[in-house]
Amino acid sequence: MSSAADALAGVPLLLAAAIAALISALVTWISRPLLQRYALARPNARSSHRIPTPQGAGIAVITATLVVAWIWSASANVAIPPALVAATIVIALVGFADDIVSLPVLVRLVLQAACVGAVVFTAPESARIVPALPLGLERGLIVLAGVWFVNLVNFMDGLDLMTVAEVVPVTAALLLLGVLGDLSWPAVLIATALCGAMLGFAPFNRPVAKVFLGDVGSLPIGLLLGWCLLELAFRGQPAAALLLPAYYLADSTITLFRRIIRHEPFWSAHRTHFYQRATDNGFTVERVVGETFALNLVLAILAITTVRAGSMTITIVALFAGAGAVALVLQRFSRAQAP
Repeated sequence: MSSAADALAGVPLLLAAAIAALISALVTWISRPLLQRYALARPNARSSHRIPTPQGAGIAVITATLVVAWIWSASANVAIPPALVAATIVIALVGFADDIVSLPVLVRLVLQAACVGAVVFTAPESARIVPALPLGLERGLIVLAGVWFVNLVNFMDGLDLMTVAEVVPVTAALLLLGVLGDLSWPAVLIATALCGAMLGFAPFNRPVAKVFLGDVGSLPIGLLLGWCLLELAFRGQPAAALLLPAYYLADSTITLFRRIIRHEPFWSAHRTHFYQRATDNGFTVERVVGETFALNLVLAILAITTVRAGSMTITIVALFAGAGAVALVLQRFSRAQAP
């Protein structure tokens, strides 16, 4: 093991996650009265909540993530890309402004693209996923995918504990892959701190939620999580990087194309994601979140298996198994439950 690995593996990483959880919980608790006053999300026809609820607790999650990751990186002499930190702060500020005054769609997209582009185009030239493609083309496609990923995390953050059920299994799997030596240490630190921060936020967001993440949380969480998955793909594991967020990718992408085909204003708020339709079809919030969490555990196991096995046959089988598991859950969410 390298000196960084010695300093980070095992107990120190768990300690980092625990500290991030404490910071996130403390900042969430302290900020709730202010959010209640200045950032109240009122129910409407497209929302899943029924009572006015403060939003913006993502401030706590992002603060805890960045602070803990920075402290641990300094102590272990691990360099977290400055562009990633700066882009996370900027995109969080954009999200916070949107929570308060609702920014125009084009303004949000331009700022998001600038943040994602800053992260992607400052990556080392040796970091490639498809070396056969020209570097500029590959990076451009990654920026487009990154902007979509940032937004889909935001789109999927429409139910109590939903983002926790997605982010915790994914980041826990990334942490384990890092300990096993299959992920860069900067990405491991970000994933570990984010996992802990989400666990600290979870008690405040369980049904019925006392506070929401808001765009100030969901957008930078999408950026940080997307960067960790990109690092995994750069390490030669694109299949694992697709499997881990497969449910979010499928639900959001299928819903997007369905709305485009129906000539609906796909950029506007709606209630047609599969997880939202599930609650309309008789699923309780707890059941939707529980099944999503269980699915993500299955996807995490499949992703880790592809990395550790190092076999193309096993990777293909895992991809089909993951696609089947996601399709099964989407189909269940689409059907009305018997009374």
